[in-house]
Amino acid sequence: MSDLTSRIESMHKRDVAIAWAFVIGLWVAMIFVAIATWDLAPSGAARIVLLIGGAMVLVFNTAAIVAMLAHYREDRDFMYGLDISFIDAAKARKG
Repeated sequence: MSDLTSRIESMHKRDVAIAWAFVIGLWVAMIFVAIATWDLAPSGAARIVLLIGGAMVLVFNTAAIVAMLAHYREDRDFMYGLDISFIDAAKARKG
């Protein structure tokens, strides 16, 4: 495996891990807020509306991250190769 390929795989794995950490953090935060504010809702109907809205936020944000990761996987070599070339050029200019 070439150095460029290993650098691309390393960057891609890091980005995937960060994206999934964000998704997990979002789910934990939304569940915490739902539990912490459960008694503040004025009625059962309001709770249902809030739960549905929160679930929609979770589903759509999770789907967006999954779609982003699929796009990264498809164009991984191009996108990360370009990033690496800019990083290497910046390092070369510094010294």
